Amino acid sequence: MELLAPAGNMEKMRVALHYGADAVYLGLADFSLRSMSRGFSEDEVFEAIKLARSLGRKAFITLNILPHNRDLEGLREHLQRLAPHRPDGVIVSDPGVFEMAAELLPDSDLHISTQANITNAASAKFWKRMGAARIVLAREVSIEEIRQIRDAVDIEIEAFVHGSICMAYSGRCYISSFMTNRSANDGECANSCRWNYTLVEKKTGEGEMAAPVQRDEEEPTYFLREEKRPDEYMPVFENDRGTYLMSAKDLCMIEHIPELLEAGVTSFKIEGRGKGVNYAAGVVKVYREALDAAARGDRTVDPRWIEELGMFSSRGYTTGMFFGPHPDKDYHHDEARIDRKTHDFGGIVRERSAEQILLAPRTVLRPGEQIQFLSKGIETDLFTITAVFDEDGNTVAATKNEAMARLQFDRPVPDVVRPMDIIRRPCVTAAAN
Repeated sequence: MELLAPAGNMEKMRVALHYGADAVYLGLADFSLRSMSRGFSEDEVFEAIKLARSLGRKAFITLNILPHNRDLEGLREHLQRLAPHRPDGVIVSDPGVFEMAAELLPDSDLHISTQANITNAASAKFWKRMGAARIVLAREVSIEEIRQIRDAVDIEIEAFVHGSICMAYSGRCYISSFMTNRSANDGECANSCRWNYTLVEKKTGEGEMAAPVQRDEEEPTYFLREEKRPDEYMPVFENDRGTYLMSAKDLCMIEHIPELLEAGVTSFKIEGRGKGVNYAAGVVKVYREALDAAARGDRTVDPRWIEELGMFSSRGYTTGMFFGPHPDKDYHHDEARIDRKTHDFGGIVRERSAEQILLAPRTVLRPGEQIQFLSKGIETDLFTITAVFDEDGNTVAATKNEAMARLQFDRPVPDVVRPMDIIRRPCVTAAAN
């Protein structure tokens, strides 16, 4: 049983490992569907592999773009430089990249990405024959189907259990390409499915809209209009499986870890390489506790887990497709019901004593403000800052981003607070509510 966490950069990786991740997944932006983000340099990828290994954890390298011919030479060169560092595994979706990785990384396990859309036992058997050690199931697979795949194929099964859900089939999206000429399959997704759209009805007479190009189907009645493209209309079609609109709620399976474990999931994956340190810490911590409880045979859902996950910005939570197609009445999010974060990320503890902490701050903190430590057993306790000092011990009015600071509180720092724990501050709007 493995808890697999996203690592968007070195800091997020260290925090995820600190809070209990067994493994992390990371990669170069150009080859891992994250070309629009600043993440790891190649040297940092090598450093990350070394760090994970030193802690007895694992690092999996994402190589899951759908490459064009122009990408192949650079990809091969990257694999050649990666080989001496022997990553624990590489995540691929393209058969050509699979063969290249098998040739150049003989000491690394090959994992098949969710982008490969594995939804059945026959596909799992195929990749097993090809030499894959693990399959990352499509998000459209139900728990019952996971059980069937497990019974049919002896292969590691990885499944997403928390985070954003792409509206395209396991991420194979063309909306971004259509709207912005940025391909999601090359790591350039513009998140077009999360923009603000209005559903409009085709009018007749003087108010009739300019009709879009039609396919050889019944003419649609309804159209989507994006707020920044008021003169463009996209037809909404319906078939016997329903009407397809965009932007799902976020996945959350925290209440169903035992069922997934019993079905055969061996790696529980958290989405979110582009999300913040606060998210990495809090979500990993909650799922670590849930997996440990399930391993002990404890099926109890701790209310604290639900409360903790509710502290992060989300589009509301859903169990996705795990219990069949669209089991939730509210699978799609409503912009008016987006759950906003309740806490700001305050910083990372570097040192502690009973009297104060040395903090790497990520926001401005002042005397009189209250914070919480994301530390075992005191997550909801509030501590009032009584004094702020610079690293040399001089009194200052407030912390400054990226400048180390020492904080004192209205009571001693608990023994459970450790270096690498994070602190957070209740948002003003959350406190007002």
